[in-house]
Amino acid sequence: MAVFEIKNNLFLVNTLHWERRLFDELIPLPEGTTYNAYVVKGDKKTALIDSTDTLKVQEFIRDLEVLKIERIDYIIANHAEQDHSGGIPEVLKKYKEAVVVTNEKCAEILKTHLQVPSEKFHIVKENDILDLGGKTLRFVMTPWVHWPETQVTFLEEGRIAFTCDFFGSHLATSEFITEGTPSVYQSAKRYYAEIMAPFRNMIPKNIEKIESFSPSMICPSHGPIHSNPDFIISAYKEWSSDKVQNLALLLYVSMHHSTEKAVRILEQKLTDYGVRVEVMSLSSADTGQVAMALIDAATIIMATPTVLASAHPLAIYYTYLANALRPKTKFLAIVNSYGWGGKTIEDLKNIFTNFKGELLEPVAFKGIPDSEALSKLDELAKIISQKHREIGIL
Repeated sequence: MAVFEIKNNLFLVNTLHWERRLFDELIPLPEGTTYNAYVVKGDKKTALIDSTDTLKVQEFIRDLEVLKIERIDYIIANHAEQDHSGGIPEVLKKYKEAVVVTNEKCAEILKTHLQVPSEKFHIVKENDILDLGGKTLRFVMTPWVHWPETQVTFLEEGRIAFTCDFFGSHLATSEFITEGTPSVYQSAKRYYAEIMAPFRNMIPKNIEKIESFSPSMICPSHGPIHSNPDFIISAYKEWSSDKVQNLALLLYVSMHHSTEKAVRILEQKLTDYGVRVEVMSLSSADTGQVAMALIDAATIIMATPTVLASAHPLAIYYTYLANALRPKTKFLAIVNSYGWGGKTIEDLKNIFTNFKGELLEPVAFKGIPDSEALSKLDELAKIISQKHREIGIL
């Protein structure tokens, strides 16, 4: 646990989860995570902004006792997901006078997911304010970063933005406030890639809302506080833009090394033609590393053997994942080694329903790549380099 005074009568209640290694039974957490909540004490009222994960509720209550919080008038729920709202029922039990301040959509989710009673809500709308006495909270709706009900709370005195998941990072650290470092950048990029990337088209308009208040500090609900908002805002602008890099992400799985032989040949050919390559074996891949590479890659190549008439299950899974993350990738290629037949290429194409770029001619071969396959792999590499050159990244 960590209780830290950020500014006068503004406190961080930071629940560190050093040992957590998986989120939503899906997202790897190589550096653990934190659940950040904030206490704002006004002259008349006290507000708690967000709470903690359901796994850490008792620890969170102890943190509030360390702060000697005798009364909480308002619990601000910026987002209904349980890693931020999980502590609300227990806080309501301990501080019986408290009401939950949030928007209507968030309230409906909290009613069903955490059974918060209807009479415990105070509903706010865009630009509503809450006067705590010398401290004023303003509410701004920021839907789809990353749920439909997400909102941001601004403390007008000091221009501090409490953004919940927006601008966060899964990073357990005792560095509670950062101006921006390479390690924070990488953690924030991983977080964006895994959580925010599917909502890339919604991010710019929500960034504009944040920037209109000229925040001096951004306080997310995961990872360190940003004392230099430009650092994280600039990164989000870059990641959510249409820009891609001269990078081919080569994802592969191979059972008897036939597909792997084609991958190694293609890797060398792409390099020869000036294309930067990142190769990841899906049997040992880190989902977060794949997601981060999808942010930058101009080209995705999925290489897989045929198993039971279709793609290898790992190739199907990562194709599904890549499609769900809606990458801004411009070009897609499929490489397939098969034994006697199947629908591998057709099935993978049908999964990539969100892909809006150009599907390049697939390369399929029987068994080990022969001279004809080698020629096709060389041609594929050449076409990818030409495509990268045409869009001005090579």
